[in-house]
Amino acid sequence: MRLKTGISGLDPLIDGGFPDPSIILVHGPPGAGKSIFSLQYLMYGAVQGEKGLYVTTLSEKFGWMVRFMSDFEFFKRSYFEEELIKYEDISELIKTESSSIIRRLGEVVAKTMPKRIVIDPINPLREYMPNYREFLFDLVEMLKKWGATVLITAETDYKIDDEKYMADGIIELIMKAEGEVIRRYVRVVKMRGTNHTLAIHPLSITDAGISVLRANF
Repeated sequence: MRLKTGISGLDPLIDGGFPDPSIILVHGPPGAGKSIFSLQYLMYGAVQGEKGLYVTTLSEKFGWMVRFMSDFEFFKRSYFEEELIKYEDISELIKTESSSIIRRLGEVVAKTMPKRIVIDPINPLREYMPNYREFLFDLVEMLKKWGATVLITAETDYKIDDEKYMADGIIELIMKAEGEVIRRYVRVVKMRGTNHTLAIHPLSITDAGISVLRANF
């Protein structure tokens, strides 16, 4: 099965969408569009009547996120108010035992039964967990049991080898300085069971959200 991403221009590059279920890593530098990508993915699902779960690790209050995302045409605050998308802040658990995070997420997933899950970003968990690799394995195993398609975002300023290894798919968001202009690009690095190229495609962020353009080669 394939799950449409809601990202204009991306699905044709990956055989119609993300493998469903799967774990997808979306990584890139600050400002590349990771959070926009993730919320656009959740909002598209909500339009289809699919429940979503947005997990933040940054102690970002809901109103703060809404403030920065509400200018995008795809963003609908009502989806959160109607609990079609659940907003979950786990930042207060980062310095606790990893089992506390697994337990909290398991409870939330069991209660909401989401089709689409986002964890944005994963890096703060790595910083505070001495047993991070074990935690990541347990987290992925737990999420796979629920049959959701999960997007995990990560900053490329940090080492993310473990995340790349466990992911079924890897989407790389790129920012390149070209003269005095910084341009955005996207590359599908990995997507299990999918025929895709490793070409770098231009990426645009407008009021409508993220769009992927075909490479000219």
